[in-house]
Amino acid sequence: MKSEMKQNNNVGVDTGKFQLDIYIRPLDIFFSVSNDEAGIKEAVKKIKQHQPERIIIEATGRLEMPFIMACAKVNLPFVIANPIHIKRFAGAIGQRAKTDKLDAQLIAHYGEVIQPPLSTLKPDTMQAMSDLVARRNQLLGMQTMEKNRSQILSKSLQMTIKPILTALKNQIEKVESKIVSLIESCPDYQAKNTILQSMKGIGKIASASIRSNLPELGYMTNKQAASLVGVAPMSRESGVFKGKRTVQGGRHQVRTVLYMAMMSAIQSNPVFKETYQRLVEAGKPKKVDIIACVRKMVVILNSMLRDGELWEAPKA
Repeated sequence: MKSEMKQNNNVGVDTGKFQLDIYIRPLDIFFSVSNDEAGIKEAVKKIKQHQPERIIIEATGRLEMPFIMACAKVNLPFVIANPIHIKRFAGAIGQRAKTDKLDAQLIAHYGEVIQPPLSTLKPDTMQAMSDLVARRNQLLGMQTMEKNRSQILSKSLQMTIKPILTALKNQIEKVESKIVSLIESCPDYQAKNTILQSMKGIGKIASASIRSNLPELGYMTNKQAASLVGVAPMSRESGVFKGKRTVQGGRHQVRTVLYMAMMSAIQSNPVFKETYQRLVEAGKPKKVDIIACVRKMVVILNSMLRDGELWEAPKA
């Protein structure tokens, strides 16, 4: 009597901007598809046939999200892996060569040996968080515009703005309440939220904004993190011209939230308070000083999420 044992198939997905390279272990199946709707649909169909134990994909940025969402829709088990863990695994097994196929094989091998737990954070939860934070930003923008208008209107017309400000305040509070509820309902958000909020200056809203607008934080180098937020200084040099180094680009939503968080951190967090005072004493513009502190905050938060460690202020 023959008995058929179910194989524990692990699928490694190497993500590129235009292509997904996929390896199924131990079946030794390798194929590539375009990283678009048609290619992802084809990949999911092929992968589903082999009933994978887990699909492992690196969290290298937002490029993997369409694929993950497609997997979630058909209930395929996936793991959003930290690239640093995979890199360390490669070092442990002595793999140094790099090709698209080898990278996909490595990720699948990592999944088979390490057996990382399946990701609990569903794409629709991430989308819901992103939508809530975006809506809060919109309401705050409208609130600011109405406050600005009240300063230039006559007293008789200012009364027409007060009810609008009250309504906006109520809506902002409702959205913030939903953000908090969503964080409390999701284990993955709870874990990362605990790490982020362990730093004085980072509150619930700042934490939610970071998780929804900067999901890559903790999965990249400190330099990449600062650049993605838009707080990395860019040189302006051409020939003999030497311009001032400025910050530009990046994700303005999270940068704005972190700027406001830093205003609080400068008052309550001794590390940033000392850094800010030192920069001010050096004679630099205060706005530049705050951005420099935000850059330091981003670097520290990236390291904390990467290592899964809570904030610890340096001992005096």
